Amino acid sequence: MSQWQTSMKLAVASGDISSAKSFAQETGGIVFASTSKATDHLPFAALVVGATDDLDSAMEAGDAGVFLVCERTIKNKSLSELDTSELPGSVGLFPMVAHPVHGAKASDAHWRDDHAPLALEIHVRMTHYYQLAIQHRFTGPEWNGIAICCCATEDDLRNRFYNSEEGERRIIEDIRKFADTKRSARRVIADAGRFSKAVRSG
Repeated sequence: MSQWQTSMKLAVASGDISSAKSFAQETGGIVFASTSKATDHLPFAALVVGATDDLDSAMEAGDAGVFLVCERTIKNKSLSELDTSELPGSVGLFPMVAHPVHGAKASDAHWRDDHAPLALEIHVRMTHYYQLAIQHRFTGPEWNGIAICCCATEDDLRNRFYNSEEGERRIIEDIRKFADTKRSARRVIADAGRFSKAVRSG
């Protein structure tokens, strides 16, 4: 049983930021859009997290992957409860592949029960923290989770993410206990946005 607030949502990864923002507006979801000028080297350009009854639209927007996820709110409000003024300033998105020996279930349990408290201890400048535990992959890479780590500024995220060199060492060592660091995709640094949900007629 998780000690964290949980909810089931879709995570829609897109190679096109405009398409992702359009889908977020249609569904009222939150969109994390890469701040990089070029995104071809990234696993995705944008990620939308939310709920919808239109899976076809999600599949169309999610050319880089569509996943059913359990969102765990580790720090701050759940993503769906954040209004525009409460959105994080800078976001690090970390796709994760489970440890090849321990497997998906045990790796996820360690991520949830052991790594989350450690991250709260070490990442003192983190303002929001979420774990997206992937329950089903419709399309896309064989990831097992996506961490959403947020700070007030990109400088904090890039240069003050750990409370000390020892803290950085502890985090890296712990990640190796539940993740396949060779197969996990690179980090995406993004901005967060939310749009008013489009109203359908009829």
